[in-house]
Amino acid sequence: MFFLKKWGKEKKKKKDLIKKSYDYQTKNFKNEKTGIEFQLIYISTLIEENIVQESALPNLLGGNWEKIEDIPSLLPITDVDVLDNQSEAEDKLLLGYVLIKVPGQKRLCTFAAPKHLYRDINIPEVEFSVVGPKETFVESAERNINLIRKRLPISNLVIKEFEVGKISKTKIYVVYIEGITNMEDVETVIQRISEIEMDSIIDSSYIVQIICDNQNSLFPQILDTERPDRTAAILAEGKVAIVIDGSPHVLIAPTTLVEFFASFEDYFLNWIIASFFRILRLFSVAFSLFVTPFYVAILTYHYELIPQDLLGLLVTTRRQIPFPPFLEALFLEITIELLREAGARLPTKVGQTIGIVGGIVLGTASVEAGLTSNVLLIFVSLAALSSFTTPVYRISNTIRLLRFPFLIMAQLWGILGILIGFSVLLIHLLRLTSLGRPMLAPIFPFRIHDFKDSFIRLSFNRQTKRPITLRSRQRERYSDEKVKKHKDIRKDIDE
Repeated sequence: MFFLKKWGKEKKKKKDLIKKSYDYQTKNFKNEKTGIEFQLIYISTLIEENIVQESALPNLLGGNWEKIEDIPSLLPITDVDVLDNQSEAEDKLLLGYVLIKVPGQKRLCTFAAPKHLYRDINIPEVEFSVVGPKETFVESAERNINLIRKRLPISNLVIKEFEVGKISKTKIYVVYIEGITNMEDVETVIQRISEIEMDSIIDSSYIVQIICDNQNSLFPQILDTERPDRTAAILAEGKVAIVIDGSPHVLIAPTTLVEFFASFEDYFLNWIIASFFRILRLFSVAFSLFVTPFYVAILTYHYELIPQDLLGLLVTTRRQIPFPPFLEALFLEITIELLREAGARLPTKVGQTIGIVGGIVLGTASVEAGLTSNVLLIFVSLAALSSFTTPVYRISNTIRLLRFPFLIMAQLWGILGILIGFSVLLIHLLRLTSLGRPMLAPIFPFRIHDFKDSFIRLSFNRQTKRPITLRSRQRERYSDEKVKKHKDIRKDIDE
């Protein structure tokens, strides 16, 4: 009896709270034929009034009905339901439904009239490509799923819906291809999403941090993308996609570290050109990560490694500088990060101006004032430029932050410190997983077949099988023999 009273009080309290809002509307009407009075209850900011005025109200006023059960057959609306539970009806009220109530009748009727407010589909801003499709995801999960289904019009594309967040009640959709995707990955994603205990989920970034294998790692373990074409291609490869309502990014798992340095535009270019760009990006990341620590280590401990022709130049540039190489490099690195952060947070046009003018003014002034050397300024500028070559924003943040621990290790123990730091980093990457799959694949575990689309990208006729690491239920993509067999019209005619 106590629990029934408590439930009744909570139910009444919830109803009273809804009525306090200005957009809670209750309107009384009367049927012209039967004379039945009824009420329309809705939240005006959540519904499309044209649906109510044009589709529902004329039929409710002029239709021949007496009971709530007669209404679904009158309304030309797909989602119409008769409910016994008033609490369930109030929950639907907050989702953009209109509630029909007849005094004296216990049952209620609801019909869907949600107001959809979302921006138009435009070109990608983060993963922009010169060649290829120009569509991007938006904040509407239904539109995003439509963009995926348009590229994968198959019956075995499975979409499962979940609701997460006690306050936000965010809709999350797990997408995979039945018969190709390993079901262990699907069950892992479903289990982790189902176990989320959080009051509000605002963006896909929340999900990335919650369901990843290691929340204390600097490296992202789930790939996020704003491109429908990339999502469709990765689903066909045998991976799982997570679509979050309200987020313009779709999550992809499991993933590998190499994928964060591969742009999807690589698949639109010749395989030789695409492989060159991938190697260039990996070299740029290594250069960005190690050039400043090596500068500090060599000038502090290993100056015998400097060639004689370069030694005179370094002595000349550092003659007037009062700081050791470590403080000099730290000053420039922090300055670059401040400029980058200021440019990102300011409006677009102002941010670009601040970044260009601030970089030129501060760089010139620091050299002329004798705070930094010309050589280090060039190295730091090239390192910052190299970090921008990564096509995924999340991994670029990791590279930016990792430079500082390596700088400290270089100051403490020179090149030996850099090697110690690299060993610790390598051990961490060897232990890192994405949905239980190793992040360093195909290096560890070594899979020579998967090298066809990792550091380099071979031609499509050499990628007839899906990666071994994913353990897909269907390894073969297309027939190897048919791809390698070239059909020539002239040859067929001669035969």
